[in-house]
Amino acid sequence: MMKKVMLISAVSLSLVLGSCVSKKKYTEIENELDNTRSELMKTRVAKEDCEEKYGKVQEQVSNYYAKINSLQEESDQKLEMVDNIAAMSVKSKEAMRKTLAKVDPEKLKGVETLSDSIDVAISYNLTQSLNEGEDEGIDIHVDQTVVQITISDELLFKSGSYWVNPRANRLLEKIAKVVKSEPSMEVLVEGHTDNQTIVKDSYLEDNWDLSVRRATSIVRVLQDKYKVDGKQLIASGRSSYMPLEDNSTAEGRESNRRTRIVILPNLDKFLAMLES
Repeated sequence: MMKKVMLISAVSLSLVLGSCVSKKKYTEIENELDNTRSELMKTRVAKEDCEEKYGKVQEQVSNYYAKINSLQEESDQKLEMVDNIAAMSVKSKEAMRKTLAKVDPEKLKGVETLSDSIDVAISYNLTQSLNEGEDEGIDIHVDQTVVQITISDELLFKSGSYWVNPRANRLLEKIAKVVKSEPSMEVLVEGHTDNQTIVKDSYLEDNWDLSVRRATSIVRVLQDKYKVDGKQLIASGRSSYMPLEDNSTAEGRESNRRTRIVILPNLDKFLAMLES
């Protein structure tokens, strides 16, 4: 009997000891599993971080390529323009030489390139054509084939009015002919005023109102009277906020009251102006 009891006790102790060892190993395995899971999570986070950084790098590379392509296109366009200028006809070059011979030497001091010479020649021709030899009231500036014609309001309007003076019709007719020579041109008519307050109880609200109405009046004459396509015309007003001179003097205010007409012809039509 005693032997049986001892045998049962030994077996029980063995089972208990075996159970304890298995639990310890299980705990160790479980800890290792947790550590593995933690490392895996860190690896996933690091991978996502790398993917995000890689995406940003890819985006930067794409932007750089886009800029490079844009610069290349701009360079190609400039080269094409240079080729066109270089290929101008002998007749155009001869006309330009004759025109430049008439230009005031002071105005030729800043001329360095063929493009500059064309700008000066066209400016001279347009000035002679539009103001018929008179320099008062009209200023013409050409820069890279963009024609800017600034006209004193004394030639176009009565003081405080947006009704176009009939004596301006000949000038506007000539401008209309230039514009109609190239249907793809866009023409901006921009009204400017001095800083004087509009008369109280006037039909005009303020200088914004006056500058826009004056620009619109010129646009209507070009479209309705001289048949310029309305799609080519843009009317805008700048009020008194782009002065040329100080508004504190009568002479300065007179200079600031003006209408600016900006014409963008293509190069072929631009060169044709030399030969006309």
